[in-house]
Amino acid sequence: MKPLGKVKIQWSPEFAYAIGLLVTDGCLSSSQRHITLVSKDREMLENFKKCLKVDNKISDHHSGLGTTHFRVQLGDIKFYRFLNSIGVTPRKTKTIGVVDIPDEYFFDFLRGHHDGDGTFYSYWDPRWHSSYMFYTVFISASEQHIIWLQEKINQLIGIRGHMTMAGKSPMFSLKYAKNESLILLPEMYYNREVVCLSRKRDKILKGLAVEKQQLYLRN
Repeated sequence: MKPLGKVKIQWSPEFAYAIGLLVTDGCLSSSQRHITLVSKDREMLENFKKCLKVDNKISDHHSGLGTTHFRVQLGDIKFYRFLNSIGVTPRKTKTIGVVDIPDEYFFDFLRGHHDGDGTFYSYWDPRWHSSYMFYTVFISASEQHIIWLQEKINQLIGIRGHMTMAGKSPMFSLKYAKNESLILLPEMYYNREVVCLSRKRDKILKGLAVEKQQLYLRN
């Protein structure tokens, strides 16, 4: 008899990060066996495989819009059932709510969530001289999931951010402005070795470097 799964189900920073990727960019099939992750960033899928210690092939995935992404699929009944048990289910895009993540690993999960469906942007605010602004943003089609993220982050580090909604088929965003981002980002990137999507990390580091320079000039 074949084993039910090959993913070792044990919480760690890497495992929590992989769950964050699945919550945003993952898909659970109706077969109750297959778990798929699709991304335009091959590095993301390499990180996913490394975190779960699997060697499944990364293949090209062609969308109906003519774009090419990368795809990795696992056939793992035990892992599939585990994902269901913590709140990750098929057709989750608009229905996902709470995800049962241990507090100890929540910010690793959040970093994966941000790598999957988040953004960081910065700009110079023309209303004030030398005013550099930036935002850390988490995005979901599920309002209840964004509300849970907001409440969980507030519970753990005491910042609230603010929610916005846009589009006919609405997408919900949870945004943290500069002062709160300066509290949040060190929790997500707590050392140089954390697994992450390098292009997003580098964008964040560039933004923080500009802010550090502005503080130096003001003082």
